[in-house]
Amino acid sequence: MNFDRNTVIGFVLLAVLFFGMFYFNSKDQQAAAKKENQKDSLAKTTQSTPQINSVKDSVPKTAQEIALDTNSAFQQATAEQISIVENDLLRIAFTNKGGQPKWVELKNFKGTDSGLVKLAATPFDKITYKITAGPNSAPDITQFYFNGGTKTTAADGSQTLTYQLQKTDGSSLTHQFILKKGEYMVDFNVLIKGVSQLFSNNTMNLTWQNQALQLQKDLKYEMQMSEVAFNMDGDYDYYNIASRTEKEFNDPVKWLAVKQQFFNTAIVAQKGTFSSGRLEWNTPTGDNNRTVVQATANMKMSLPGSNDAAVAFGIYYGPTEYKTLKQYGNEMENMVNLGTGIFAFVKYINRWIILPVFDFFSKFTSNFGIVILLLTLFIRLLISPLTYKSYLSGAKMKVLKPEIEKLKAKHGGDQQAMSMDQMKLFREAGVNPLGGCIPALLQIPIFFALYSFFNSNVALRGQGFLWSDDLSVYDSPIMLGVDIPLFGDHISLFTITAVITSFLISIYSMSMTPDQNNPILKWMPYIFPFILLFVFNGLPAGLTWYYTVSNIITLVLQYIIQNYIINHDKILAKMEVNRKKPKTKSKWQERMEQMQEQQKKIKETQKNRR
Repeated sequence: MNFDRNTVIGFVLLAVLFFGMFYFNSKDQQAAAKKENQKDSLAKTTQSTPQINSVKDSVPKTAQEIALDTNSAFQQATAEQISIVENDLLRIAFTNKGGQPKWVELKNFKGTDSGLVKLAATPFDKITYKITAGPNSAPDITQFYFNGGTKTTAADGSQTLTYQLQKTDGSSLTHQFILKKGEYMVDFNVLIKGVSQLFSNNTMNLTWQNQALQLQKDLKYEMQMSEVAFNMDGDYDYYNIASRTEKEFNDPVKWLAVKQQFFNTAIVAQKGTFSSGRLEWNTPTGDNNRTVVQATANMKMSLPGSNDAAVAFGIYYGPTEYKTLKQYGNEMENMVNLGTGIFAFVKYINRWIILPVFDFFSKFTSNFGIVILLLTLFIRLLISPLTYKSYLSGAKMKVLKPEIEKLKAKHGGDQQAMSMDQMKLFREAGVNPLGGCIPALLQIPIFFALYSFFNSNVALRGQGFLWSDDLSVYDSPIMLGVDIPLFGDHISLFTITAVITSFLISIYSMSMTPDQNNPILKWMPYIFPFILLFVFNGLPAGLTWYYTVSNIITLVLQYIIQNYIINHDKILAKMEVNRKKPKTKSKWQERMEQMQEQQKKIKETQKNRR
């Protein structure tokens, strides 16, 4: 690569983009945490000074007393019963208390404690709605022990679990859960008999609560990668959990989800939509905190005017995996962060090129370090035309280096005269000074595509390679015992190898580039690799391994192309031919030369006056 002024500017812009992205993510998270702490403090103050109107009001009803109040209206079981339903992907415990899931295990994924990943497994997690029990009585369904818990298996292997809650007036509720083979989505059907007896204004007010617990090694980084997502009025949207704490839905909502870095829990309106609602979330803080986010959604769904109704929901418990989510045809695949914000366009690079190639190589080996190596070779082959142009430009600059040095000696510190003669030299030789910079800048989208890819590819989770036991997070064979700002509490060896190889590329490239008088331009190529040390140290090991391999390939290619493929004598001969050809100046070149001539005259006039 030719490290001229434009290349350095490109490096600086890239560094600014890096630090800007991490800075604003951190700033947003701190702001949200501060806001939440203020809210918690206010809530605690309110709770500490309750308004007691009477002795009766001061004593809250127990669950048993509430059950007694409603027992006369409903026929229900007397104790909690757990039923287990499972397929090849999920193992779900259902409870008859509220007739709903109690916890979910993902059979193919391990948690940080080496046990299976668990979702929706806290007392906070629930799916509930209020029903009419009597005059001025509208308890939610989690206060009832449903009857049933009957499990049946169909010929296709799907399993159905059924709960019933019967009211003495003949109205009833049936909760039907269907788990199919090879599915992360659980069908949840609510069969209602007597809509007007059970629901006020023919409206179901559904409350969905989800507490996402830490599933990755680095809780802070997992929070940065976590979002709440939804499909409202047919369009996908999301918010980083640190960017705000609530969302009002005034348009129809198809689904909403709490998405961690690699997993998500979502509730879907299978038929129809939620007519409106509100989603609130917070990010708890504290030394022993293991919660990524707590979210509560209160959603409205209109029921038909008939006496009987069937409401179909879907509950997704599983990985945030592109192919898995795309099959549902409701834009849930957009939760896989393959490119967002100003770099949203790179998601097409990931979807159409990176992901298919990665999956293709995965068929031949279970070693994902080797898969990444093969992916690197493919990408380098894909961008080889750009790479060759960059090296060819560098070779031309190397040929011109002696003449540029002569111009520097001729003009001394007169930068303006030096620039004019240098532009003239480039034009006569047919050399584009941006020839080495532009191909390098065109590769920046590939970097951001890979950054998104390695941060969202659940296939890398738990996959070890060399000294890294998980390519989806940073490798940390060396722990420092202290958290250094902007660096972390560890040293990533893959980051070290990426930085060292980047530094070697800078040394080799600068050896072929004319010396810079500007100290910033001179030293920036050497400094930039060490800036990457702070940027890369907390990134996934898969990404830093990719850059290590890519840099090694660059070093090998530079040496081979410069010494065995590019003929410097032919380049010099071609330049001499170009110099003899008549030159036509573009209007832009003419204007630039006129401006430089005017500035030169002004400078000489000022010098003579002195």
